[in-house]
Amino acid sequence: MNFRWLKQVMPRGLYGRAALILILPVVTIQLVVSVVFIQRHFERVTRQMTEGMVREIVLLDQVVTKAATIEAARGRLAELDEALGFITALPAPASVAKNRGDRRKFLDLTGIVVLSTLHENLPAIRSIDLVSDDNKVAVALETPKGLLSVIFPRGRVSASNPHQLLVLMVFVSILMTLIAYLFLRNQLRPILRLARAAEAFGKGRNVDYRVSGATEVRSAGSAFLDMRARIERQIEQRTLMLSGVSHDLRTPLTRLRLALSMMPESPDVEAMERDVDEMGRLVDAFLDFAREGATQGNPETLEICGFVRGVVEDAQRAGQKVTLVGCEGGETATFRPDALRRAFENLIGNANRYGERAEVTVSIGKTGWRIAVHDDGPGIAPERRDEAMRPFTRLDPARNQDRGQGVGLGLSIAADILRSHGGSLKLGHSERLGGLMAEMILPR
Repeated sequence: MNFRWLKQVMPRGLYGRAALILILPVVTIQLVVSVVFIQRHFERVTRQMTEGMVREIVLLDQVVTKAATIEAARGRLAELDEALGFITALPAPASVAKNRGDRRKFLDLTGIVVLSTLHENLPAIRSIDLVSDDNKVAVALETPKGLLSVIFPRGRVSASNPHQLLVLMVFVSILMTLIAYLFLRNQLRPILRLARAAEAFGKGRNVDYRVSGATEVRSAGSAFLDMRARIERQIEQRTLMLSGVSHDLRTPLTRLRLALSMMPESPDVEAMERDVDEMGRLVDAFLDFAREGATQGNPETLEICGFVRGVVEDAQRAGQKVTLVGCEGGETATFRPDALRRAFENLIGNANRYGERAEVTVSIGKTGWRIAVHDDGPGIAPERRDEAMRPFTRLDPARNQDRGQGVGLGLSIAADILRSHGGSLKLGHSERLGGLMAEMILPR
């Protein structure tokens, strides 16, 4: 059987699922107990009490039948009324005589048993009224002396206040469910705190987290703290190592530049100077890529459109052909502005390097922001877009290397920065300009 439809209607949150696990058994037990109790206990008790009343009504019928006259029957009935607590009338009043059917309230469940038991044992009954008076039962019985009306208290054929047990059961169940929910919320709070800390760390933010809760939750929290410390230590060690390598390489590169500057100008010297410059750019780019793996700067809450507009204006002042195509202000986002600016500038630089012009679009949704950079260049084939975001990858067929210099780290750095914010970088075809669309996705 396919139960996929069940997943669509089930709660997705931990609170909802835990509450469902808690409440569903309680409600099921209540329903089962209620049905069984009403059908078995009250039905049996009501039937037994009604059968006892049948014997008393049969006695009245026998007294009326054996009486010589109707006056004698009335006298004998009066004696029995005082002894049995009945109200009899022979013949029955006109209000009772005109009734030809049984009457009961719709929600009177025990009334069904009363009616069926009386009719099964007293075929001469014409009508039974359970509605005219809540505490009385009026029975009209055919006798040889005429129609006999018998009125007796309802409590003699059914248990009094049968709903009290059900009300008590529901009240206690609600109270215990509320207590269990409060306890459950207290147990789930450490799990939610751990989830928020892990989500914040995935977005490049460190929030204070203290291990608490049950033993299993404490173990998971301690494992998370150890993992976070190892990741931070690994990133720091990588950055320090690459910084040292960069520093060590810059010294011989500087000596090479000085030596080449003192040599006579020739084609060979110019070629070697270009190689030295290329090595310098490679070292700087590699160091920048290593730095972006670490968390740089503190997150700030800024207006997203104002941030995008500032980066575009700075790029325009630097001579890059880029325009911002509409962005309404007011929405804010929390991110590291220096790191995100670098990623944004890399995408704008790539768009200008391989195209004639670039356009920036910003869309704001319920789940996050999308900042797309469009260009009119040759674009990247769909099957090679994932490869383009790998470090030190230069796609010669997709990008014209004569249009600019690079070591293949621009997209990798941008993707790494966005992942540190909990977002992603997507490459696609630009419908606006026909080239590449590099889209930065930031969660709220």
